Amino acid sequence: MTTEQRQLGTSDLRISSVALGCWPLAGITSGQMTDEAAVRVIASALDAGINHLDTAYAYGREGESERRIALALRGRRDRLVVATKVGVYWDDAGVLQLTADPALLRRHVEESLRRLAVDEVDLLYLHAPAPGASLADAAGLFRDLLQEGKTRAVGVSNLSVDQLAAFQAECPVVACQVRYNLLQREIEGDVLPWCRAQQVSVIAYEPLALGLLTGKFGPDHVFADEDWRRQSPLFTGEAWTQNLATVARLRPIAAKFGCSLAQLAVGWTISRAGVTAALCGAKEPDQIRETAQAMRLADALQAVEL
Repeated sequence: MTTEQRQLGTSDLRISSVALGCWPLAGITSGQMTDEAAVRVIASALDAGINHLDTAYAYGREGESERRIALALRGRRDRLVVATKVGVYWDDAGVLQLTADPALLRRHVEESLRRLAVDEVDLLYLHAPAPGASLADAAGLFRDLLQEGKTRAVGVSNLSVDQLAAFQAECPVVACQVRYNLLQREIEGDVLPWCRAQQVSVIAYEPLALGLLTGKFGPDHVFADEDWRRQSPLFTGEAWTQNLATVARLRPIAAKFGCSLAQLAVGWTISRAGVTAALCGAKEPDQIRETAQAMRLADALQAVEL
């Protein structure tokens, strides 16, 4: 399937407006994920017009997501734009940690390249800022990695405007990955306009608000004890009631456009000025095939306020 691709910041990379978020391929949230199943999901994404894969060093305690992407890249490398992220890792106790230490970041980049079985990644992100650490030092390392040909472009994730500016002063940034969806629009007041002014692509994660915008949850839904959404502000208190009301309001709009709620939510996200792509995860081929259909809605939703 052929779909329109968008320029990634000021780089020469072009990506589909729906990208495959590869956290689910690590198998942490689905014990049923296998190498073969992951390759099927990626192949289905490519068939549906998606050419951008987003993963991270920390997606899997043993790098399962990156390793499985490497399997899918065989014979497809020139058709896919692959991004990975460093700065978050699992320690020996199985706890996620943040780092901006240049030596450790470099080590993780080299390991990611080995897992992906590539000499160069298309896009390399700083996954998150480490409290109290120097962004300038991290940015300096990313600048070096860019010059060394370890990556074609650099991005950042989860940074404030001030942090973005500090990083950009040391290393050119083409993409900024942030949470953005119909229910969580905080970036519209700062990060989104800054990125538009700087020609930095916004890559939105959680466009379905942890599944809330699929419409599959009702007011009586009870999450399992181990489901961390029990603690999410989206699913608790007055916000939960308001969010369910928003979902109900969106249903007839989705019907008007002849699409699912999920397609409407993703289509709206990628229709916003400055948003280049939305990251959508999938555990099954059918899931990403459905979500990919949101790309056909972007133009129609540009003038729609939801």
